[in-house]
Amino acid sequence: MMEVYAYRSMLWSMILSDLRTRYKGSVLGFLWTFMNPLLMLLVYMLVFSTVMRIRIPNYAVYLFIGLLAWNVFANSVQSASSVIVRQASMVKKIYFPRAILPLAVVGGSVMNYLFSLAILIPLLLMFGYYPSLSWLLLVVILFIETLFTAGVALLVSSVNVYFRDVEHVLSIFMMMWFYITPVVYPITMVPHRMGQLFKLNPMTALIYSFQSIFYYEQPIHWKLFVYAIVVSCLVFVIGWQVFQRLSRRFAEEV
Repeated sequence: MMEVYAYRSMLWSMILSDLRTRYKGSVLGFLWTFMNPLLMLLVYMLVFSTVMRIRIPNYAVYLFIGLLAWNVFANSVQSASSVIVRQASMVKKIYFPRAILPLAVVGGSVMNYLFSLAILIPLLLMFGYYPSLSWLLLVVILFIETLFTAGVALLVSSVNVYFRDVEHVLSIFMMMWFYITPVVYPITMVPHRMGQLFKLNPMTALIYSFQSIFYYEQPIHWKLFVYAIVVSCLVFVIGWQVFQRLSRRFAEEV
């Protein structure tokens, strides 16, 4: 970690590069940062409020809060899974802490989330949700989600160098993970016994924490959140250790 810190300027440059190249060549360019979540919101609103008939107050607000938080995790993990392979020439020719590659992807997704607040906050105000002290917890919740996401990103990016099927299996796995996380439905809709199992999913605790401060306007569920903190720290440590061990032969494998 100290070596990554020593290369922090490189990390920051790669985050900015990721943001610049994400929509390079598209007509709308940077506007896709805002349009992607809005289009996703419209699709899920159509399916789950009209077809599936989920009825909760201000469903657009509820859904948008969850989608933005989920996208930080899902987009990071899916993009990071192949980042070492995509940057093979860089890995072979230049010395730098390899962990910078997946961490830069995560950093780019976090920056996208921060930009998306420019849509979320006006949406909240429009529906009568006003700033409160609980909003300050956003920084803490986002940090814990970033820690968890970074751990998973480090893990999948390093394993994928040796087993290239990982990135393909991951897309299916992430879709399953999405539906066992209360993004499009409230956790209260899940039967009690199943709900207890769902709460073992750390993303449930994190998404519910975002929903608590913005949508429910109530204190976060501290027991769940502490669980998310512990799991996130463990996942990051495991991801870091696995990455460090496997990264020794990246140059030969890519």
